[in-house]
Amino acid sequence: MKKTAITVYQGDITKLKVDAIVNAANPSLLGGGGVDGAIHLAAGRELKEACRKLGGCAVGQAKLTKGFNLPALYVIHTVGPIWQGGNKGEAEALSSCYKNSLSIAARQGFCDIAFPAISTGVYGYPKDRAAKTALAAIHGFCKEKSSLDTVYLVAFDTATAELYRKLAADG
Repeated sequence: MKKTAITVYQGDITKLKVDAIVNAANPSLLGGGGVDGAIHLAAGRELKEACRKLGGCAVGQAKLTKGFNLPALYVIHTVGPIWQGGNKGEAEALSSCYKNSLSIAARQGFCDIAFPAISTGVYGYPKDRAAKTALAAIHGFCKEKSSLDTVYLVAFDTATAELYRKLAADG
């Protein structure tokens, strides 16, 4: 089993040329604000039509579409949990987002995948807790069954990028 590199990238996830980017979607999968809206805008209207055929997505689950007008070949849509104080299964649901997205990537034979900071925008998940959960889920998955070369943790802002870098170096 080869070792998967975890790389922090600061910038716009819609500009990455990778096998798949992950969309922090809402349950309808039909677009919204933040990274979800940016991905839908960059991919074009075909993405919304493809998502409409998927019939939505439950929290913690993930579904696949083509990338359409994106440099990424595919989009893996996952629905993160809304932060409710940390005692309502949020960590488990967020971990499932990463694991289910990685599972799709592995089944498809993808070499690289890029994740945004799932649930840390309007869903209110504290960035430090979300980053720790993300890294634990990614490390756990890649240790067991990964054929991925690179997992990108994409941060739109400097503070999130620095948080990812610090946690990745620590663990």
